[in-house]
Amino acid sequence: MRIMGTTEKHNGATPSSDLTKAACWAIMIYLVSAINDVIAKFLGDRLHWIEIAFFRFFLSTLTITCQMLCSWSERSSKQFRTKIHSQHAARGILGAVALGLCCLSVNSMPLAENTTILFSEALFMLPLSAICLKEKLSKKTVIAASLGFVGLLIICKPSPNSIDVKMLIPTLAALLFAYMNIMIKKMVNQGENSQTMLFYFGAYATAISAMALPFFWCTPNLRELLLLIALGLGANAIQVCIFCAYRSAKASKLSPIRFIEMPFAATFGYLFFEQVPDLTVCAGAVLIVIGVVTATKS
Repeated sequence: MRIMGTTEKHNGATPSSDLTKAACWAIMIYLVSAINDVIAKFLGDRLHWIEIAFFRFFLSTLTITCQMLCSWSERSSKQFRTKIHSQHAARGILGAVALGLCCLSVNSMPLAENTTILFSEALFMLPLSAICLKEKLSKKTVIAASLGFVGLLIICKPSPNSIDVKMLIPTLAALLFAYMNIMIKKMVNQGENSQTMLFYFGAYATAISAMALPFFWCTPNLRELLLLIALGLGANAIQVCIFCAYRSAKASKLSPIRFIEMPFAATFGYLFFEQVPDLTVCAGAVLIVIGVVTATKS
């Protein structure tokens, strides 16, 4: 589950106790995310990636809908109202495609490799911000981002004669997630409520993935059904951890922690699937991390 749409509400220094608490919540975000990837990989042995994505959207949307209904009031009812359905629909379509690609890539390559390529989402954010939001990028930011993209190329290993299509899957997903972040920023600037965005994103993404579901449906057995429920609960647990983490500290303070997902993915890949990252992936990961951290700071 990628992390999108966090906002900073803190002014001034963050107390060390709050920062420690926030860091623990942030670590939980990426631990649960890595566990979700393991679950999706197990489910991918028999179920189609579109079906996996559908259940992930459906269960997450069901939970957020129940939450909004349980806290129903005249004020909270406004969370269901929106004037920008077209933007929600576009984001839902992109989200359905992006998360579907994530489910596909998890089952097409080692977990650590997939996770590392998805880190490039932060790199794609930079040129998209300049193009779509007219944000100015410093020379240092451009150099740092370029270093990160070199790392991405090292992992993807393109050659003049052929391109590994498997590598393009998480790369495209990262690009789509980055553009969705741009959409979130635009919607927030229009005054859209975060709960409203969560609800309509899930609703539209569920509807889009449901359209393709009949062509790829495979009735889950009891074990798979339990794993699908765990996947949905995990997606919601990530949202809870996000809110708890960013309630206690600035996003900029916690952003370096996102890279802890790499060792989580590598560990789970080795324990469950006997996967060991090669030197190419490790070298590319180092460049991507350096590029993202440097670009973010600048």
